[in-house]
Amino acid sequence: MADVAEIEVVVAHNERATLRVGDVFLKIDTDQKRTDVEVEAMAMAPIPTPEVLWRKAPVLALAALPGTALGRLGEPSTASPAAWAAAGAAIRMLHDAPLPPWPGQRLEEIASRLDGECEWLITNGVLPTELVTHNRRVAEAALRPWTPAFTHGDLQIAHVFADGDEITGVIDWSEAGQGDALYDLATLTLGHEDHLDDVVAGYGSDVDLEVIRAWWSLRSLLVVRWLVEHGFDPSSPGCEVDVLRSRL
Repeated sequence: MADVAEIEVVVAHNERATLRVGDVFLKIDTDQKRTDVEVEAMAMAPIPTPEVLWRKAPVLALAALPGTALGRLGEPSTASPAAWAAAGAAIRMLHDAPLPPWPGQRLEEIASRLDGECEWLITNGVLPTELVTHNRRVAEAALRPWTPAFTHGDLQIAHVFADGDEITGVIDWSEAGQGDALYDLATLTLGHEDHLDDVVAGYGSDVDLEVIRAWWSLRSLLVVRWLVEHGFDPSSPGCEVDVLRSRL
């Protein structure tokens, strides 16, 4: 039997796991509908995405992208301003592309989830009431009608890869669908506000900075419980709780 490279656990929780074996990523997902979305979205996206090597439920095998991620939440990014601007330009290409045939979350669903998460955070003493209520007010600016765009849906900084100043690809498309373009921009710059101007410069016009900042608060409020319940720490320096505190 041929030797294989060391297995690296990239991420793992009770819904999904991603392993790296050499230049191959193995994504294991309990919900094959998410994998269906990922494969179809990558085929439709007008920007670089990982090559699908094979699929045998519940595993999806993808080729590694060249380059490195723009950064990590909670850590300073070493990527150049030009790379951040290139990310903005790539996102604009995605948002200008034809819509995928499946819908995204409705505004009413997001507002209902936000109310429920805020109540849980306060009732269980996870975050101070003042912090939650203030960010809930900030988040209101994001809860407005938007023109649907082809959105990635989970465009974390770690999901965008660059080689020098060039974007080499975007990974993790399982949340892609029709959504608010500014949500993608907010997700990319969450915890990296110092690079927002670079991203907007590459993206172009039609950017409401108040709405992006509102999405920072809204996304952070929505994910704290999930992160805690899946073994992650949203209170780590520079992460979601710090993002909420920065809004005060």
